[in-house]
Amino acid sequence: MNLLEQGRKIAIAFILVLVLTITTACGGPTVTETDRTATPPIGSNQTYAQLERGNTPTGQSFGDWVVQTSQGLIQDAYVRDNNQLGVVISPQVKPQEVQPLAKSLVQGFRKNFPDQNLTVFVYSPDKRLILTTQYNRATNQIQYS
Repeated sequence: MNLLEQGRKIAIAFILVLVLTITTACGGPTVTETDRTATPPIGSNQTYAQLERGNTPTGQSFGDWVVQTSQGLIQDAYVRDNNQLGVVISPQVKPQEVQPLAKSLVQGFRKNFPDQNLTVFVYSPDKRLILTTQYNRATNQIQYS
């Protein structure tokens, strides 16, 4: 049974990396200077639906894309300021799968929002923060906390 769980963990991580890599390379959203400078204040005349997945058009698109391509592993996602990604994982994600999933998300996030430090917040299904993953572009390192 332990061998099956190990195989499942590796397969899920591999599939997610593959899906993120392929779909990102095939036309995922890219950041424009307009997205970086046109971030409206939260208190403006926007509806919740516009802020649901991202506070920029590119962030909104990337948040939607993450949920759609996660094959049920991610229930919800949001992007803020084109450098913070928050995801709510589904109950089917096992604790030992959280860190590989976060690493895959950082890799896809980095391709869509290059040249900046990035943070990925992973929340449990009950929306409690369980992992913070930070990517430092200067050192090309990922830290987990």
